Amino acid sequence: MNKNIDFKKIWSTLWNRKPLFFKVWGITFVLSCLWILPQPRYYTTEVSVAPESAEAKDVGSLASLASNFGVNIGNGSSDAIYPQLYPDLFESTKFIVGLLDIKVKTMDGEVETDYFTYMKEHQKKNILLLPFLPIKRWVTSLFADQEEEIPGKDGKRFDPFELSRTTTGIIEKIQKNIQCTYSRTTDVITIEVTDQDPLVCALLADSIKQHLQDFVTDYRTKKSRIDLEYYNKLTTEAKANYDKARLKYAAFSDASTNVSLRSVELKMQDMENDMQAKYNVYTAMSTRLEEAMAKVQENTPAFTELKNATVPIKPAGPKRMIFVAIMLFLATCGTICHLFRKELKEWF
Repeated sequence: MNKNIDFKKIWSTLWNRKPLFFKVWGITFVLSCLWILPQPRYYTTEVSVAPESAEAKDVGSLASLASNFGVNIGNGSSDAIYPQLYPDLFESTKFIVGLLDIKVKTMDGEVETDYFTYMKEHQKKNILLLPFLPIKRWVTSLFADQEEEIPGKDGKRFDPFELSRTTTGIIEKIQKNIQCTYSRTTDVITIEVTDQDPLVCALLADSIKQHLQDFVTDYRTKKSRIDLEYYNKLTTEAKANYDKARLKYAAFSDASTNVSLRSVELKMQDMENDMQAKYNVYTAMSTRLEEAMAKVQENTPAFTELKNATVPIKPAGPKRMIFVAIMLFLATCGTICHLFRKELKEWF
């Protein structure tokens, strides 16, 4: 079987079929433009922060050096949520649910609502698909049970443990619009947010950065805050007991001013000792309370903002010219394969 390629013949055939290519290119260009031009624009905003590391000082430098070679020797800390795991938080339903109540506002000022309502009711669609949306909803309703709104618990709007079908779908869309990456070499967290409106995009990026900080801070200080609440309660009780003993001692002392009985002196001494003991307890609890307050501050992580959120000026996509160029290239390849289909069969 002769498998030599005759480039001269190929070029001659392509040249002679120029009208076909012009026809294919024209049709492809028109159809590509009809599809891509109505596609909603989207914008992208990035925020970069450098979180405080919870790793131990004696292994911090070694771990940082090893990370340059892609080696993870552990973070040297008992902290379960360290910067390497921050991107995984964005896969957590509980974390995303906390974003649904963020207040957003569009650039034109026509929409000002929470993020959940914005994603549910104010997303732009390709106008070519609008006539088919009612049909899609009708077909979906035939195979789906009637959905009931699931209320949240403990005063919250949504319950991460049990979500409705609509809320689950919106959460999946949000997870696609938000990307979080961690750099092993620089220990920098980068949050990238994509949205159809530039102002909403910037507001979300800044709010998500703050939500991440609050989420990590709440975790890192949880044990310390529990201790603080506990010692605050003990201190309050100790103060009340001391005040009660002090007032009781003062009242008895005033009533026994002109009494010189030995039994009265002994009782006053006992009451004074009891008052002093309660004062010592109150002092000890006050010291523990101050230590607990310092511990909360010590465990509160610091985040250094390296790149703040800004309203994007130019849209990030869709790349209309690139899309049309790719379609023209694919159409050209398809046409060439069609013209030489017999030769391709023989070749393969």
